[in-house]
Amino acid sequence: MTFKQLFNKFKRSHYRNSISAIALILLAGALIELISLAQYNYAHNMVEEGLDYRAENEMTLKAVLVKSILKSHEAMVRNYLWPVQHQLKNPDAIPKILKRLVSSNDDVMTCFAAFTPEYYPNRSRLFEPVAIRQGDSIYTKQVASDMHDYTQREYYYKAVLNNTPSWSDPYLDTDGCGKVVTTYALPLTDENGKTVGTLGIDLSTEGIIDTLNTRHNYPSTFYLLLTEDGKLISKPDTSHTKQSDVEAVVKMINDSTCEREPSSSGRSKVITFKDKKKGTGYAYHAFMKGQPHWQVVMVCYDKEVYSKLNDMRRNMLLLMLGAFSLLGFILYRVHQYVKRLHESRLNKERTDSELHVAQKIQSEMLPHSDITRPDIDVSGKQVSALEVGGDLYDYFIRDEKLYFCIGDVSGKGVPSSLVMAVVHSQFRSIAKHESSPSRIMSSINEMACEGNETNMFVTYFVGVLDLPTGRLRYCNAGHDAPLIIDHGVSLLQVNANLPIGLFNDFSFTSQEYQLPQETTLLFYTDGLTETADAAHNLFGLQRIINTAQDSLEKGKTTPAELMACQYEASLQFANGTQQSDDLTMLAIHYHRPDEPLTMEESISLTNDVKQVPELNQFVKSVATRLNLESSVSSQLMLAVEEAVVNVMNYAYPIGCTGDIRVDAKATQKWLKFIITDKGKAFDPTQNNNADITLNAEERPIGGLGILLVQQLMDTINYERVDGKNVLTLKKNIQS
Repeated sequence: MTFKQLFNKFKRSHYRNSISAIALILLAGALIELISLAQYNYAHNMVEEGLDYRAENEMTLKAVLVKSILKSHEAMVRNYLWPVQHQLKNPDAIPKILKRLVSSNDDVMTCFAAFTPEYYPNRSRLFEPVAIRQGDSIYTKQVASDMHDYTQREYYYKAVLNNTPSWSDPYLDTDGCGKVVTTYALPLTDENGKTVGTLGIDLSTEGIIDTLNTRHNYPSTFYLLLTEDGKLISKPDTSHTKQSDVEAVVKMINDSTCEREPSSSGRSKVITFKDKKKGTGYAYHAFMKGQPHWQVVMVCYDKEVYSKLNDMRRNMLLLMLGAFSLLGFILYRVHQYVKRLHESRLNKERTDSELHVAQKIQSEMLPHSDITRPDIDVSGKQVSALEVGGDLYDYFIRDEKLYFCIGDVSGKGVPSSLVMAVVHSQFRSIAKHESSPSRIMSSINEMACEGNETNMFVTYFVGVLDLPTGRLRYCNAGHDAPLIIDHGVSLLQVNANLPIGLFNDFSFTSQEYQLPQETTLLFYTDGLTETADAAHNLFGLQRIINTAQDSLEKGKTTPAELMACQYEASLQFANGTQQSDDLTMLAIHYHRPDEPLTMEESISLTNDVKQVPELNQFVKSVATRLNLESSVSSQLMLAVEEAVVNVMNYAYPIGCTGDIRVDAKATQKWLKFIITDKGKAFDPTQNNNADITLNAEERPIGGLGILLVQQLMDTINYERVDGKNVLTLKKNIQS
């Protein structure tokens, strides 16, 4: 065979290999695109199914908030029923009571007492004294006349003739305050139980409208409130929604011929419609339970519901195109140089690349930044002996508590790094809903023992620091005791316990320590104590203590400075000797600064729900002093009332009188309500939230109240201090 024949054979082989590589790329691209399309369709269906539940959850929450507003005003009217009935023989005193009721709540526009005809023989046949809010003033007068015959009004004959309390549909009060109001009236009886009239209020709908216009899932989403027969009560914010869109939705809901389908759960109806600019839209609507039988409507659009999914799809396509372009280039380069590279070199490069990726993944699992707040500084440092290591640390803040951990997995390299990754993820997952260090430790231990055929174990320390009080609860599992650095250096007393991963039924014990202000805790793994020099001498605990004392004397007391001093001291001690173990440190400095209070008030109650109006007046006065908006004031009253009533009902045994103290403290930024009682220990933040997707008959009792409080407040913190339950509700008022 001539040289020319050999060259042509090589050329044909090279061409066939190139065609095969291109065909392989195209085939792989087609398969990946099919898989991507299937994943997109599956995700699209999941989002579509979840839309019904999210919409109904939001509608349920809005209905609960509206009902709460109405119920609170019903209770207020009932509280004033007895004083009015007590003064039936003295009609001149009744207007004063009505005026007092109107002055107790800014949303009440009018309060009236309408009596049966000729109930007072010495007065006109129709007698209806009222208290009317006019701007900042409140005045009283008798409004009944032949032109104003209240006996023909719905609220009167429902209360007097049917003996039924009722809410009216909202209407424009042209004769009184000039605002849109809804009327609530209930029967008024004399000492013999005979119905002699009705007592009621005209409530402004502004508070209800504010409730519906807050917290939307998507920018274009809006909520409506309609009467039972479809008349509009509440309109959305005009800055996000056009009036024409609102009118179109109301028209569709009132159109009996408009096609609508039941939602997935069947608790609401859905109307699908088209919008020229926003695309496909959905109008969910359902009736509120009980009276008033109003309709709650939520409107959202496909464009926003699936926006993130569509963005993900587009980005995946772009990434795939880039990946295949890169793959084609790589295949071309590999094809050019594959015969020149040695197999061992390729294997080494592949191994190094995988270890580098593993190291990057492991470093990404650790906290990305230090925590620096007015009350706490937290910083960590890890130096792996190999590409990947088995040491770990983590920290985060939840509900005004610092959750942190540090651990050391037995062994080195990839196996220990895998265990480290699992333990780290379990800590994050469990501590998101659990605040007991011993229970966190037990849960992680059960996981670590499962399938642990290699008998690898982990020395571990878990701590939970309550930032407002400085109370540290912790659980140790065979880890080195941390240093306490304040005016001197000492060791934190810890129970040894066994490391995790050995026995799944081991009972871990928790400990407590009151952390003083300006105190630092320094945690470390045995990679620091076992740092060795050329003569195999170990760095040891005493050198760690001496280094910390030296740092303290030099004024290097921040977490980063303390760890830097320890690391530099260990490097100087090793004097170039390569270390065989991972070195990890975690430092926590506790400040708890005293923020200047702008207001401090308190109220003492007993476990008697009859004192709820007094509690509401206290919360309202606090909000008034701080010049908070009425909507925020209503939220605060609702949240504090829910929390305190929960204590009244359940903290003390039935028939036993107990004390409840509510302290209100405010700074320029925060408002806190601290609820203290001596009842049985109970942490409401650990209760599972109520599933509001269930019907009331299917949902178990409890959980809905704390869900409502969590929605209304920024943080909720519970502590058991000196035999007392201390529940702190915190609200950001700076804005």
